[in-house]
Amino acid sequence: MTEPTDHRLSVCVLASGSKGNAIHVSDGETNVLFDAGLSGKEIRRRMDLRGLCFESLDAIVISHEHNDHIKGAGVLSRKLKIPVYISERTFLAAEPVMGKPHDLRAIDCGIPFRIDGLTIHPFSISHDAVDPSGFSIEKNGTKIGLATDLGVANLVVREHLKFSNLLIIESNHDPVMLIENDNYPWPLKQRVKGRKGHLANEDTAALLAELAHDNLHHVILAHLSEENNSPDMALALAVQALAGATATLSVASQHEPGEVIHVSGAG
Repeated sequence: MTEPTDHRLSVCVLASGSKGNAIHVSDGETNVLFDAGLSGKEIRRRMDLRGLCFESLDAIVISHEHNDHIKGAGVLSRKLKIPVYISERTFLAAEPVMGKPHDLRAIDCGIPFRIDGLTIHPFSISHDAVDPSGFSIEKNGTKIGLATDLGVANLVVREHLKFSNLLIIESNHDPVMLIENDNYPWPLKQRVKGRKGHLANEDTAALLAELAHDNLHHVILAHLSEENNSPDMALALAVQALAGATATLSVASQHEPGEVIHVSGAG
């Protein structure tokens, strides 16, 4: 792959969905994995497919303790001898699955931290986990906004995502499909559509309409339900929300890695 210049960041969504999540972010020198919800072997396979160097990973950042976000984190940390950045409460909940990482770095929502040249700002989100977070990632005026598991986009979320040049945003379900899905028991339906569940397509579209600006270059719709949504439905509403904007829209896959996207604040 072509490495970004010093004012650009690259993003590759390796996997997104209820079966596993992992996102690779790089400035060309520092390579960070946001969540590691696949096996180490599968993460390596997907990185290889996109020309990303597995051995060059510098750190793992964890959003919350659900298995589809932490499955491979401990193994990768110990194998590559890299740190895991995670809140203390999240680590206590994740440790039975993740084990002890090679190096544990505690983070707190609302307090930015740095991994080499990347500035990362974790912010609280509404999800049924002990201390869940979204992230903004910045370097030299380029900003990525990341929020993939949340039931509602409150003021905190909107504030931290605004002025992003690339957004990775959950567009989980179509409410009608969810309610009519006979495979989902009612308590699960209530969880998904609740304030600590997952964003519906309409809610994502409303958020995108608010966040659109001239230097928003890419939007990746993430964590789509395979049973209660379709890429076409999610994209149709997002296109309407971004009418007049120049952002490129795509949908993250559960089963194959997305393309490596390079982005800068200038375009």
